[in-house]
Amino acid sequence: MTKLEIDRDAALWSTPEAERAGRPLLVLLHGKGSHEGDLFGLSPHLPLNVTVASLRAPIADGPGFSWFARGGYTPGDVSREVADAAADAVLAWLDAETDTSAGVGLLGFSQGAMVSTQLLRQEPRRFDYAVALSGYVPREEHDGDARLRELPPPVFWGRGDSDPVIPSASVEWSIPWLATHTTLTERVYPGLGHGVAPQELADISAFIAARVG
Repeated sequence: MTKLEIDRDAALWSTPEAERAGRPLLVLLHGKGSHEGDLFGLSPHLPLNVTVASLRAPIADGPGFSWFARGGYTPGDVSREVADAAADAVLAWLDAETDTSAGVGLLGFSQGAMVSTQLLRQEPRRFDYAVALSGYVPREEHDGDARLRELPPPVFWGRGDSDPVIPSASVEWSIPWLATHTTLTERVYPGLGHGVAPQELADISAFIAARVG
């Protein structure tokens, strides 16, 4: 599989480089066919002491970008190889950052949510928490799963009960997996489709604030 790379120049930051030292980093991972500006709009509603970096997925997809190539997966069934390739691209981006000493969190939507859980499986000690919205956990077993159970990191999993995109079988698979591999905060929002609700955003902000102080 071709190695994926994040366009460093495309990343959007909530704070200037000179002000990032000593601040916790929150990495945003958008959904399929979207772009770095999408989730970045959530930044004003998140804790002010967090530096937000919104990444552009590495694969061109129509007018936007995706983490998984068209034809490389089916909804509800992302292979470990495909998911790991996307996660590797984020890890390489982080490796090039000069200061992550104050901690790193993840916030992903849809495809980005799947990448966030795969990142925990690859490097569970590297991340303080993850927020996974309107997504699911890739089903294929991972070498890092046992290590993840030993930690287990805080995860906020938010989704709507009327989501037409994520297969119900994938949701049902993810429930016990997240419950046994993470310290899970699960929220289901009545009437919400494949999106983010105002109450969900408030819950996300409170979850992050509790972890960054």
